[in-house]
Order: sequence, then structure tokens, then C-alpha cells
Amino acid sequence: MALKVAIVGLPNVGKSTLFNALTQTASAQAANYPFCTIEPNTGEVAVPEPRLEVLAKIVGSKEIIPARINFVDIAGLVRGASKGEGLGNQFLANIRDCDAIAFVARCFVDTDITHVEGRIDPLADLEIIETELMIADLESLEKRLPQLEKRAKSGGDKDAALTVSLINAALAELRDGRPARVAYEKGKISKEDTKAWEMLQLLTSKPALYVCNVDEASASTGNDLSEIVSKRAAADHAKSVVISAQIESEIALLDADERQEFLETLGLEEPGLNRLIREAYALLGLQSYFTVGPKEARAWTIHVGDTAPQAAGVIHTDFEKGFIRAETIAYEDFVKFNGEAGAKENGKFRQEGKEYIVKDGDVMNFRFNV
Repeated sequence: MALKVAIVGLPNVGKSTLFNALTQTASAQAANYPFCTIEPNTGEVAVPEPRLEVLAKIVGSKEIIPARINFVDIAGLVRGASKGEGLGNQFLANIRDCDAIAFVARCFVDTDITHVEGRIDPLADLEIIETELMIADLESLEKRLPQLEKRAKSGGDKDAALTVSLINAALAELRDGRPARVAYEKGKISKEDTKAWEMLQLLTSKPALYVCNVDEASASTGNDLSEIVSKRAAADHAKSVVISAQIESEIALLDADERQEFLETLGLEEPGLNRLIREAYALLGLQSYFTVGPKEARAWTIHVGDTAPQAAGVIHTDFEKGFIRAETIAYEDFVKFNGEAGAKENGKFRQEGKEYIVKDGDVMNFRFNV
């Protein structure tokens, strides 16, 4: 499941530094000038999952394979990007290919690092980015609408008629200065029409996460600037994460023992990147189930609400096609009773059918016939 989260922000807010830390590489050049990132850099990272280590220890698994998610470092947007300013058109196309957006807001003051707008105002930065995305969506939909309306009226095209209604719902929000996702949040888009809505590929309909990039001293508590962004996120029904990209880039170069010692000196329980990755994972409506054995303990990515056959299909399509049943143990029960045998003895081993909705953390084994 190759899902991608775009890291988006104005130039010099710490996007590439954050990306470098995420991927523990220097593949994205972090430099103090606009457009240092020309092509989007993509990095696949592991989703932090301490439960896997517990399961592996119980079973004696030789290998641990976590779930993974992709992050894309998008070059810095500037005012006028929707009109082609900077490298706007290219950047917007790169964002369109992603499933969610992490907006990086500069919540630190450093006179050695210039700001493209000449001031430090994270809310204004976010407004610029969202405005450019809304303008791009608005222009795209207004160009597509006339032809679709003709098809809907003249040929009785039901698909075209549905698309017209969805476009009008999005335009109503965009013309009032709100992102298209507000239409979905207001319930104007039915569950049955969700797939058609997603096919519009609107930039402002994508799930949003606000990343507050703070100075080192504010890494554990945040600061006044990050608090402002967090309140904005809550008002927008979005998530927010406080992180110091500079600290994370330093942590990424340390071994496990050094990392833990460094975190403790900063008053942090874990790297901020762990929170960021988990929030991005949840933002996409994802969860994990586990398979465990002597060879490997592995986390598999599925959507919240997926059935047992759909979960089996993530391993192999044949598992879904020939699905018979799922042998399931809740993670807590697997740990409490020290594995499958103990879970069976205590009545915690279940056999579930095609209608079973998989829970986060389920330990599963599938029976199928092809």
C-alpha cells in the first residue's frame, strides 16, 4: 500500500531538514535559499511499532518487518504558485499525486535563516499555502465544469451528473474561501460518492496535518507560535504535531543508546518523528494488524473498517479470493497469555468469517483455498 504524504511549506521553514531526518539520509539538500529542492524527494519510512518487538520476543521471530509509509519533500511554495510563480505548477502537480499533506509551519526565530516573506508568522505562511491550493482547485474545477454540464444535460450521463454535483459542492466552499474538504466534513458528500469525490483529485480535499517546527528549547513543550498553529489546526478539524526538525536531524545520526540519552536531556520520551509518522498514518485512516511466526513478526497496513478478506488481500490477492476464515487473537490477549497456545487455552483464539471487521493490533492467520 504505497501511500504518500507531501511535506509542504514556504521556503526555509525546515521541510528538507525534516525530510532528511525522516529518511535518515541527506538526499534532500537543506540550504538557506528558496528552491533548493527542485524535484520531489521520496522516502519510505517505518511506522514506529513497539508492539512488534513484544510479539517477536514471545514467538522468537528472527526478523521484524514494520509497516511503512512514504513521505515526499515538495519544493517550497511561494505566493503566486497557482499562477506559476517560482516553480508553482510543477510543485502543485507533485502534491496532487500524494494522499495527504503535512503543512510545515515555521515556529522558530533565527536571524541567520531568511524568510521569503521577511517575517515570522506561521499562520500567514499557512494562509499563503492554502490560498494557492484553493486557487489551483478553483481554476481546475471551473475549467472542467462547462463540458461536464453539457454531458449531464444532453446525454443523460449519470456519472457526469454526479461529478457536476460534487464539483458544485466543492466550488461553494472554495468561492467562500474555504478548502474543499469542508464540503466533506459538512456531510455534503455521501459515503457512496466518496470514491467519485476522491477522483476529482482536489488539493484542498486531502487530509491535513500541521507540523510546528520549533527551536530546540521548545521541542518538549512547544512555544507561543506553535500554540497558535495548534489552535488553528483544532478549528480546521486537523491534527498538529510539535517537532524540532534540527533536533530530529541530529538524533537521526545517533545510535540507539546515544539517542535515548540525548532525548532524556531534552525532556523527550521519544523522537518527535515517531509522533509525526504515527499521526500521518492515522490521518490516512490506516491501522495495522500482525502476523507472527519463527521467521518474522510483521505489521500489515490496512484501512480502518477493512474486513478480514480485505486484510488478507494485502498479503496476497489469492488470500482474499479464496478466503475461508481468519484465525484471530487480540494483541493484548496474545501478550497476556504468552502466545497462541496460551490464548487458545483461555478462550481468546477466535475464528472469524468474511464479515469480520479487523481491529488494530489483531494477530491473524488466514485460511484460504485457491
